[in-house]
Amino acid sequence: MNNLGFEFHDDIRPLAALLRPTKLSDYVGQQQVLGSGTPLRKAIEAGRISSLILWGPPGTGKTTLAELIAIYAKAAIARLSAVTAGVKEIREEIQAAKQRLAQNQRTLLFVDEVHRFNKAQQDAFLPHIEDGTIIFIGATTENPAFALNNAMLSRARVCILKKLTAEDLALVIERAVAHYHQQGQVVQINPEAQSLLLQLADGDARRLLNLFEQAVETAQQGAAVTELTADLFRQLVPRQLPGFDQQGDIFYDLISAFHKSVRGSNPDAALYWYCRILEGGGDPLYVARRLLAIASEDIGNADPRALTIGLDAWDTFARVGPAEGERAIAQAAVYMALAPKSNAVYSAFNQMRQYVQQHPSYEVPDHLRNAPTALAKQQGFGKAYRYAHNEPGAYAAGEAYLPTEMAGMKFYQPSDRGLEKQLQDKMAYLAMLDLQAKGQY
Repeated sequence: MNNLGFEFHDDIRPLAALLRPTKLSDYVGQQQVLGSGTPLRKAIEAGRISSLILWGPPGTGKTTLAELIAIYAKAAIARLSAVTAGVKEIREEIQAAKQRLAQNQRTLLFVDEVHRFNKAQQDAFLPHIEDGTIIFIGATTENPAFALNNAMLSRARVCILKKLTAEDLALVIERAVAHYHQQGQVVQINPEAQSLLLQLADGDARRLLNLFEQAVETAQQGAAVTELTADLFRQLVPRQLPGFDQQGDIFYDLISAFHKSVRGSNPDAALYWYCRILEGGGDPLYVARRLLAIASEDIGNADPRALTIGLDAWDTFARVGPAEGERAIAQAAVYMALAPKSNAVYSAFNQMRQYVQQHPSYEVPDHLRNAPTALAKQQGFGKAYRYAHNEPGAYAAGEAYLPTEMAGMKFYQPSDRGLEKQLQDKMAYLAMLDLQAKGQY
């Protein structure tokens, strides 16, 4: 590695903080909500902003946007982090906001990682949002529908921020270069290095600026021009770290993409999303459990072996460990991606559950009832029951098994794929026997 240079300046803030814009026109990205003429932009420019929940991945400008809103609203900004703050800190900030309001000074209370507050802590803000004591802006990387309570969501508009595009990040790089130039340091980044930096940043401007700053500090000092090369960035980040948040939005998006890829019969996509989860540090057994759900929900009786293969992969992982077990799960994923698909059992089961929930509890027909006692037999329970094994083909043609009120109803409709095609044929044959037994065929 090259010599490490440690240049100390009066302003010790990181580059990402130094370059934080103070004008809305300098804000990078998020044109879908902040483009010219959008309602949010008009509200900010007019200084009439209501409470917001800013939802988006890290480094997409949530903190910057909150600070810009405070500037345009001519409000004092107070900051809380739900990681370290509790109700005591919330009350202190609310009290301070009331004092400012008494002096005709509004307060914008910015709460970072707001999803980490529990329900009671979130509720502590509600009356003060409603009476206008504070303009509340919460930042979260988690889906607000799951992470925040309904009372909070009813009082704050949710604004979705997206990862920054390569064009957005290229503009951030230009500003970083210009910043160093203003400080008397010429910094150059060649196209290969810039392409790698954009890849490493993965839509996160803060990550990009942190890497840029580290690269400048790590580059050969004393030269007239500080050259940032791809090799330098590879030294700083030897391995691309995929975006991942265990049990967070990204995790559930990845497992959703995996499930839908298997359902969609695309083995390459299934492997890609599976490997993304693994490289991010996700639990392979969570994927194994999801495969069992897929085997039942999406493959069903079109290939009942899928359930066994999923269980075998899980068992292999438990017996031999991750090195071989992860591959066994991959094998099961590819098998299931290419297996014939049917959700006939899944649909029939759900329909039947719903039917049972919405209808009376019909009596068991007498011929199907248990008759262990003389009294039960006197009542006729079990009488006229036909033992299927005594019938031709071990099938009691025309026999009724559903309650009388449900006679003729059908729920399971097998597909014509895989083994289920044989089940479909079998059901058609049995239906014909039933009709013959009733003299209707």
